[in-house]
Amino acid sequence: MTPRILVDADACPVKDEIYKVAWRHEVPVVIVSNSWLRVPQHPLITRQVVSDGFDAADDWIAEAADARSVVITADILLADRALKAGATVLSPTGKPFTTSSIGGAIATRAIMADLRAGGEQLGGPAPFAPSDRSRFLQALDTALVALRKRSLTQS
Repeated sequence: MTPRILVDADACPVKDEIYKVAWRHEVPVVIVSNSWLRVPQHPLITRQVVSDGFDAADDWIAEAADARSVVITADILLADRALKAGATVLSPTGKPFTTSSIGGAIATRAIMADLRAGGEQLGGPAPFAPSDRSRFLQALDTALVALRKRSLTQS
């Protein structure tokens, strides 16, 4: 059971970091996007361009995700779908989505959407910081090590 990384890539700020960790661990990466994105020419990296339909990339990732997948996304609803498929899910800031945390994240998302719909002026997420990049690198490395250990104990 070889781990793999599935990336919700259209707005992902850590693609270069994903490649570096994937190469070190020799783990395949699928970059999923609605349009053609430049990816390194490397046997472990593949590009999956889906239609520009609403949630097309999310649908592809959710269908491909399984217990051997690490899904990288900032999309809370995709994170929920990937968790239900058994995947490990990380945000680009390195924050893991878990089955125990996803419900709260979905509820917060709904509350924020209601506030915005009511005309509230809300600030967006904090700017992406170097500490986010560092935390992401560590979280991805940890997730891949854990998946490998789990696959060895199941063999």
